Amino acid sequence: MSTAVETVHQGAAQADSLLGFAALGKTALALVLVVGLIVLCSWLLRRIGAGRSWAGQPLRVVGSTLLGQRERVVIVEVQGTWLVLGVGAGQINKLHELPAPADSPAAAANGATAAASPRFAERFASALRQRLAPHHDDTPPPQAKP
Repeated sequence: MSTAVETVHQGAAQADSLLGFAALGKTALALVLVVGLIVLCSWLLRRIGAGRSWAGQPLRVVGSTLLGQRERVVIVEVQGTWLVLGVGAGQINKLHELPAPADSPAAAANGATAAASPRFAERFASALRQRLAPHHDDTPPPQAKP
């Protein structure tokens, strides 16, 4: 009889051990999912938030170019003035200062004519209309080269 009781106790110990490993595996998987979600959100915020400008924001990044691993040239617009900045490891240097062009996106947002720089969607729609419009003369429409 003692062997039957010992067998029952060993079976219960193995079941508890398996349940412990299952709980540990679920916890580890949940941790990996949460860390992955944090990394994904961080990447999305960097990707989406880089070109956004909100109304009333006095500073806007017009463009930037990498020069090396840690060096870049950045053009920043501040109240109608473009600043060309050299950004390096731990320092920022003003390289040049010039007035912002009248057809800059900030000027268009401030009430200047937006017709000078149409958006991509508008240009694409116009090109599609021209391409798909029936031709009234006898010349066939241009064919795409393979």
